[in-house]
Amino acid sequence: MSDTQKKTFYVTTPIYYPSGNLHIGHTYTTVAADSIARYKRFTGYDVRFLTGTDEHGEKIQKKAKEMGMEPIEYLDGMIAKIKALWEKMEISYDDFIRTTEPRHEKLVQDIFTKLYEKGDIYLGEYEGYYCVHDEAYWTESQLVDGNCPDCHRPVEKRKEQSYFFRLSKYQDRLKKLFEENPDFCYPQSRANEMLNNFINKGLEDLSVSRTSFDWGIKVPFDPKHVIYVWVDALSNYITALGYGSGDDSLYQKYWPANVHLMAKEIIRFHSIIWPAMLMALDIPLPKQVFGHGWILFAADKMSKSKGNVVYPEPLIERYGIDALKYFLLREFTFGQDGNYTNSAFLNRINSDLVNELGNLLSRTVSMIEKYNDSVIIKTDVKTAFHDDLVNVVTAMPKIVDEKMNKLMFHEALEEIWKAIKRCNKYVDETMPWALAKDETKKDELNCVLYDLAESLRIITVMLSSTLNSTSKKIFEQLNVPDELKTFDSAFTFGLTIDGTKVNKGEILFPRLDVPKELEILENLFSDEENPKAEEKAKVEKSDEKQEITIDDFAKLDLRVGKILEVKKHPDADKLLVFKIKSGDETRQIISGIAKFYEPEQLVGKNIVYVANLKPRKLRGLESHGMILSAATPDDKNLIVLNADGIDDTATVS
Repeated sequence: MSDTQKKTFYVTTPIYYPSGNLHIGHTYTTVAADSIARYKRFTGYDVRFLTGTDEHGEKIQKKAKEMGMEPIEYLDGMIAKIKALWEKMEISYDDFIRTTEPRHEKLVQDIFTKLYEKGDIYLGEYEGYYCVHDEAYWTESQLVDGNCPDCHRPVEKRKEQSYFFRLSKYQDRLKKLFEENPDFCYPQSRANEMLNNFINKGLEDLSVSRTSFDWGIKVPFDPKHVIYVWVDALSNYITALGYGSGDDSLYQKYWPANVHLMAKEIIRFHSIIWPAMLMALDIPLPKQVFGHGWILFAADKMSKSKGNVVYPEPLIERYGIDALKYFLLREFTFGQDGNYTNSAFLNRINSDLVNELGNLLSRTVSMIEKYNDSVIIKTDVKTAFHDDLVNVVTAMPKIVDEKMNKLMFHEALEEIWKAIKRCNKYVDETMPWALAKDETKKDELNCVLYDLAESLRIITVMLSSTLNSTSKKIFEQLNVPDELKTFDSAFTFGLTIDGTKVNKGEILFPRLDVPKELEILENLFSDEENPKAEEKAKVEKSDEKQEITIDDFAKLDLRVGKILEVKKHPDADKLLVFKIKSGDETRQIISGIAKFYEPEQLVGKNIVYVANLKPRKLRGLESHGMILSAATPDDKNLIVLNADGIDDTATVS
């Protein structure tokens, strides 16, 4: 198929705000975008993958001033770091757009003018509570304890002249969009939130200019105003394609976008404001806006101000690119929140990459080397377990293809690992070391070794868009020719050429000493930009808890309580909100156990909880206590401490 006949696929990340170094939350989005971009290219699509940086606004201006620099000087240094990170992570973007580039600024001015001349932008006055950190206005009712509801920082009351976009004009069309296109905003929980919490409650016109700072794109017909982020940043997805320029061939080829990927906190801007702007411009809408969950640290969103940020560079340098990529895409359900811990990261490497994939390659190549002088021999003889192995391996590519096209990365990888586990089981079933001792079993031994090599080839083909570097190493050890690395070749078992000679190489992933690595990781994230990280990055170790005395334990007020109600936290997929009755008292406790229980499983049960734990807010809701539970060392199973049969007025001693 020629390039002009290929189907196109346009995927974007949000453009990141370079007010500080990027952490693994930003990395998560970019790794996901890179994985689907590579996969689509691999399966025959003409792909356009866009990322970049959002470089205007008051926060950037203030940050540069604090550092004694001009904004563009500060930005150039930050963007160099970001590009270096993406290069280190082998991110295969096709374009990197900066909103300070002339190609973007001129087209944004044209878009603003077009909307103004159409009557969809008008001049007015705005008064509200302004958060400099988020560069957002809030009404008094939206404030939380008088602070910004997003970052919880102080706000200041401001009144300024502003241009407004007639967002309210498009309310009915947006409602129809959501109702008639259930996959437009995804996952469904995000769509429900946008529809019920915003669109159905009524949309207000949107302030789209500022006069309180001047680091931005000037309104061409009123230069005392700068164009605000809604028009400036969101437009990057089409200005990068040359929309409205003298050469819009990329726009004509790739727009509308197949998917905008982003973290869930900005999905409102992309699923409500952005489509409304496109409607006003008479431009086709993107096919999907996908808001994935947050990577949490100790059940809280990563934030430099909270000192709980994990940066990707130290992890990559110590454990490799593919270890981090695999963890991000395999550990978390794409679309839901996931909790990062150093122990989960390290254990995932050991269990999946070392014990299963690495071990399978090592034992396969070693046995071919030992028993067949490094040569793969094809035979017509089949073992008793051959057909079952082949069925599992050949069924896998179709399932993986379906999962990848739905951005279900964790499930795609899970399917690949089912095939890997089946191969390891095949070794145990056939016992090639025993076959090697019996000359009459030589053909059966050759069958086992061939089956393992061919299964690994197919597995690696399907893994190549996610773990690019690792796949190259496996192909090299198995000596797989280019024509057997293609997507189509994964659907046929038996293509490995008779007589192929393997090349035993280095171990893919060295086994980790987890307790030792935990100690090292505790110190990796403490730097001058993140002074609290050393304190926050300490992770509970299953076998190295600090000793306490009986006096310490006596400080705990343990009580039995009856669970009256359980519901999912509205803003955190891993948290459950409990209403617990103990005696005459009813209290709210929030617990991060949604991964292990559905709410209805717990209602009516008596449990043990810590009653004198200092209250704290978890994603906007206050928790008054801690429910006691026990987890396995690998954190894969957890059981709430059951107190059924004990009266809910009891204390525990």
